[in-house]
This record gives sequence, C-alpha cells and structure tokens, in this order.
Amino acid sequence: MSPYIQINFPDQISRKHLQGSDAYTCIKTYLSLKSLERAKRLNAEVVENNLTPLVLTLGDNEEIIDEFNGVKVWWVANLKYNSQNDHSYEKKWLTLTFHKRYRDLITTSYIKHVLEEGKMITMKNRKLKLYTNNPSEDWWKSSKKKWSSITFEHPARFETLAMDPKKKEEIIDDLIKFKTGKEYYANVGKAWKRGYLLFGPPGTGKSTMISAMANFMNYDVYDLELTTINDNNELKRLLIATSNKSIIVIEDIDCSIDLTGKRKEKKDLVYNSKYFGPVESKVTLSGLLNCIDGIWRGRMDMHIEMSYCSYEAFKVLAKNYWNVESHDGLFPIIEKMIGEINITPADVAENLMPKSIGEDFETCLKNLIQSLENAKKKEEKKAKEKVEDVEAQLKVEEDKQEFTKENKNVLSLLD
Repeated sequence: MSPYIQINFPDQISRKHLQGSDAYTCIKTYLSLKSLERAKRLNAEVVENNLTPLVLTLGDNEEIIDEFNGVKVWWVANLKYNSQNDHSYEKKWLTLTFHKRYRDLITTSYIKHVLEEGKMITMKNRKLKLYTNNPSEDWWKSSKKKWSSITFEHPARFETLAMDPKKKEEIIDDLIKFKTGKEYYANVGKAWKRGYLLFGPPGTGKSTMISAMANFMNYDVYDLELTTINDNNELKRLLIATSNKSIIVIEDIDCSIDLTGKRKEKKDLVYNSKYFGPVESKVTLSGLLNCIDGIWRGRMDMHIEMSYCSYEAFKVLAKNYWNVESHDGLFPIIEKMIGEINITPADVAENLMPKSIGEDFETCLKNLIQSLENAKKKEEKKAKEKVEDVEAQLKVEEDKQEFTKENKNVLSLLD
C-alpha cells in the first residue's frame, strides 16, 4: 500500500559483457554534483591529466534528495558484491524513489532531464582524443580497431590564434551557430555537420586553427590519412566508425594521393602486407565526395584563407609570448614592414620566442625587424631575377624574329 514508486537503473556489468550502462553512467555523473552539496558519504577517484583531478561520486548506499519542478525525489547508490570473499565482481545499481502521483512527470520529463544533464557534464569534463586510422589489414585483429587514439592536449585557443580579428569573429560565430543548430538542421532536413576548407601557405596556422576549433567545440579530432586506405569502401567504413561531436581532418588532399581519377597515367601505391606488397590505391575524388555528400550531405560550407601575418595578428603573438601590447619605438616600424612584406605567423612567433635567458622583449622585436629586412631583400632579389628572366626571354624572342627575317631575305635571293 506504499504510495511510492521505485525505478532501478543497473550498471549491467557481467562477466561476459564488461560494458556499463550509458544511463547508469549519465545518472551517476549528474548525481556527482548533488553529492558535493548534500551527501555525507562520497567515493573519490583521482584521475591524472583530467580537468578535474579529484572526481567525487555518490557513496555506497548513500541517499541523495533531488528536486524537479517542485517535486522531491530520492536517489540511492546500491552496491552488492558477488560473494563475501570475491570483491572482483560487484553488482551496482541506482534506485530512484518518488510519489506515484508524479509518475508521468518523473518518467517523461525528469529522467530525460537527468540523462541530458549527465551527458552534458561528461562532455564538458572529458579529455579530448586525437584519432589516427590504422591500416586495414590490421582491422581483423582483436586488439586492433579502425582508429587508434591518444589524449589531445593541444593548448590552442581562439584567444591566442594569430589572425585577423574580424575573420576570427566570423569563424567563431559560425561555429556557435552550428553548435546550437541541431533543431534547425533537423527542420530543414539536413545532416547536422559542417565543412570547412582551410587553405594558405605553410606556417599560416591551419593546424593551429583545427586545434582551436576542437578546444572551442570540445570535439575529438580524427586525423584521416588517405595514403593508408586501399579503396573507397574502406574510406566509407572508416568514416562511419567515427563518433559524434568530432572533427574529421583530411590534410593536404592534393598532395597525399591522386584524387583526379586519372589512373592510367599514374598509380598511387599503398603498402598492404595482406597482399604481400604494394597495391594500387583506388581511393578517388568521386569516392571521397560521395562519402561526404552521400552520408552526411554538403561539401565545404565555409572557405577559410589562412594568410600571411598582419599587424593585428602580430599584436596577438606579442601578447601571447611577452604579455606586451605596445612599444612606442619598434611597433610602428614593424607595422609598416609587415604591411609591405609577406611573413607567416610561424616565422613571427619564431622571432618572438627568446633563444636564451638574456634575450628580452626588445631584443626579440629587433630580431623580428632584422628577419623582415632579410625577407624584403630576398623578395627584391627574386623580383629583380624575374625581371631579368623576362628581359632575357624578350631578347631571345627578338633574336628569333631577326633570324627569321634574315632567313626570309636569303630565301628570296635563292628564289
């Protein structure tokens, strides 16, 4: 005759299937915040290289009271060992207790709220991962998967990214619009994905941009190496094996493999021990585009040119490396020279980084000015050589025309 209802959420761990319940994990994460405020018994776990090194969770058989829309509910974390002498296997579950008059509210709204909050907290606190694809001949091995991963710890952020502030703001706005646009994409019937094409000379920050995007979105990164893929089917299987909330990176497409489809003129060979030697790669441009268009739709939604260092980008680097925003004597010189000479952010950063303990900020600025002067001399030398080449080519053409004219006269006399 009790007016209360109980719902159990088991961890569902068994000897055969050592895979925990997603619902259990999400609820436990949600309750961890409540535990810090109200619980008297907590379980602690120290996690290295984590955003929160000390992770506190609800203690065994501890009760937590939660409230949702004015309704109180009770959570209890239950733990039971398989036997008194065997602590290696345990049964764990969470019990939710509430009054039966609120059954519809709890089962339709509250539990959904708890799961969504738990997922959001997990995504926020988790460590990002960098994935690389394994050769397909290793996929069948039990210890090998299509992707291998390591912790992604690149510190790049948009605040420290050296590029034009206006362009940077446009990219950030586009990412925010995409991140909050799940419902919009569903309404218009498009897959919830976004494509970016980064292009520019080496050293202009393309890889740093990707890292800044990953940290801003809190997304994992999948670094797809096309040269290890045998054909379009393998490419599809790799892309399908990626997870949500991730960035798939394909670097230097035009250099890594021949995607023009002209296989008769050139063959790209991929080493595959399964076939005892190199085999012809059959990854094509159409296959790549079909994977992007056919599975997720859309191609490159935004083109981002990573150009040479501007004065505004230089000031960001000066702030990053020295926490200095101005220098009356040298900043104006650098502003003028950067406006006239092409130099990459990577080269500017190299000059701003001290090479010894004795180098101060002013010394680094002078090193940068010297580097800019050297770059200017090289550009002037190249321009002069180009003019000389053009003049030499014109001279050759004039000589040819003169020779042809003389030959015509000779032919006339012979006639």
